[in-house]
Amino acid sequence: MVYSRLARRLRALGLSSFAKYLDDLEGGRLGDEWEAFTNALTTNLTSFFRESHHFPLLAEHVKRLHGPITIWCSASSTGEEPYSIAMTVCEAFNTLTPPVTIIATDIDTNVLATAANGVYTLDRLDKMSPERSKRFFLRGKGDREGMVRVRPELRQLITFKQLNLLADGWPLSGAFDVIFCRNVMIYFDKATQRKILARFVPLMKPDALLFAGHSENFLYVSESLKLRGKTVYELDDRGGAAKASVHRNGENHEPR
Repeated sequence: MVYSRLARRLRALGLSSFAKYLDDLEGGRLGDEWEAFTNALTTNLTSFFRESHHFPLLAEHVKRLHGPITIWCSASSTGEEPYSIAMTVCEAFNTLTPPVTIIATDIDTNVLATAANGVYTLDRLDKMSPERSKRFFLRGKGDREGMVRVRPELRQLITFKQLNLLADGWPLSGAFDVIFCRNVMIYFDKATQRKILARFVPLMKPDALLFAGHSENFLYVSESLKLRGKTVYELDDRGGAAKASVHRNGENHEPR
């Protein structure tokens, strides 16, 4: 997989040696190639309402909250996940303008551009109900036949930005009511998982939820979290809630 993905970069740059490519990359002689290198190696597997059992719980959760609600989708890929979140909150509040802000981040700038554009092939909606697809998507005509675009009201709920979970600083501020970090931790070792989860905890409001992927288990990684539902976590009063108590009065937090 790595060979085939990086071989495309070598062809694009007219290089014949992986050693030469990596040497020039680390030596800073390839301009913005680090971004292309990262994009090439990023795996982006997603779909609308993937792991569908999470979304009814999300709807129940946001309906119990008061005031502006902030959600962070930390691995947005090509946008299907943050748009699924947006559709869920719109349905929960029965309006296309719910009191919700969604921050959607990813390390891959290519998929972020696709996500922000919000254009997909019609077959991506195959598993979606006709009522939902009609409400939230516009169908293309003429040379755009077979394509759909997310309604502008839905796109306005989401801010897309590049973020590397392994970076020292995250361009985020404030406390979140919900964090989605699904099918990301499986690529990290336990020490890295523990470090990332420790950085999530101060960004979670006391009653916030953290959604994980179907094959991820955080109970043995973080003492600050406890299981709320199937691969859904909340702060444990014995640990993480105390650390997050600074948010109880709506104070902002800038990650360090």
